[in-house]
Amino acid sequence: MISRIEGTLVDVSDGVAEVRVSAGLIYEVLVPSCDAGALLMMTGREVAFHTLHYFESQGQGSHFVPRLIGFSSRQQRAFFELLTTVKGIGNRKALRAMQVSHERMAEAIAAGDARFLSTLPEIGKRTAESTIVELKGKLDSFLRDPLAARRATAMVSASIPLPVGPAADAEDILVALGEVRAQARALIERALAGSDDGTLGAQEIVTRALRSRGVG
Repeated sequence: MISRIEGTLVDVSDGVAEVRVSAGLIYEVLVPSCDAGALLMMTGREVAFHTLHYFESQGQGSHFVPRLIGFSSRQQRAFFELLTTVKGIGNRKALRAMQVSHERMAEAIAAGDARFLSTLPEIGKRTAESTIVELKGKLDSFLRDPLAARRATAMVSASIPLPVGPAADAEDILVALGEVRAQARALIERALAGSDDGTLGAQEIVTRALRSRGVG
């Protein structure tokens, strides 16, 4: 079992990093989509990956090819291993789906944010919903603030209706700015509660929501 690899980054292309570990010996390492961009800037430099070693079936299972997957941290590797326990998400799909950080994906799953998850490569609506069902409650070690995530999820499910119209657009804008959807929804609810004007546009709602952040 190869659990770690260190060497000089020779090239990165199509989700594959080539790492020279010694003279004449270069390993191909598959990497998550979220890491590919940063790795491009490190060509020629020393890198280290926490790895998973597995065998990929070829030709309808008639033979198997050894593969290495490289991760930036043990935690990222652990999240990947958990993600691939979901039915229908294999190693290759999981690597492409991890277009954002594993912390961001964990927050979305914990918050029941199927809309965000379904925007990721390889994760359609049905897979997003099954991922939430199968992994909810197993993510505390990957969340930056597990208690806050649970509070936000409970608040949304208990009292905050799904936004529509400009409020729905505002929610998408806040998520694009980095807010977890459940927290974005709570900010929008707070912003709208302080206004009697039912004609607010999405940008104005976003502005008021951002102003209200951190106000109890």
